[in-house]
Amino acid sequence: GSPRRLLLVSNSTLRGGGYLGHCQQHIQSFLGETVRRVLFVPYALHDRDAYARRARERFESLGYGLDSIHKSCDPVEAVRKSEAIFVGGGNTFRLLKALYDNSLIQEIRKRVLEDGIPYVGSSAGTNVATISINTTNDMPIVYPPSLQALGLVPFNINPHYLDPDPKSTHMGETREERILQYHEEPNTPPVL
Repeated sequence: GSPRRLLLVSNSTLRGGGYLGHCQQHIQSFLGETVRRVLFVPYALHDRDAYARRARERFESLGYGLDSIHKSCDPVEAVRKSEAIFVGGGNTFRLLKALYDNSLIQEIRKRVLEDGIPYVGSSAGTNVATISINTTNDMPIVYPPSLQALGLVPFNINPHYLDPDPKSTHMGETREERILQYHEEPNTPPVL
């Protein structure tokens, strides 16, 4: 297949900045001038219309048109016709379940890994680009048929990871400890 083209972002916003403001130059550089329209996957949030409006405003300000897959009567065909895909953040379990429910796992894999179209993921969209969602920080508010994700990269990612604060009085497990527990299980992939 074609070389894989992925831009995987940990979060959509940084304190004091707007939606995708901290990475807008990376998005423009990554998508370049050949991409004209981006297919947005808003499945990680409940209010998909509002989410699509927010993403459309940002992408249009960068010079790209944006179509939201949730408005398509045939999501698989929308993926087949897409020039680039942006999968937004929210709840990773909700997102992965919707990808399975709409038969999009294999189609997105094909378009990205075989056809070489650009894939941008943010937070949950980054989680589902990996082998599995086993290392997400999200609550399982819904149950996808599998925790296996798109497998666009040969590892997992833990978006929003923060190193433990040595001055903290918090006595619960840190993300580092949770990831180490994950690696206690056999055959677990690396986690970035």
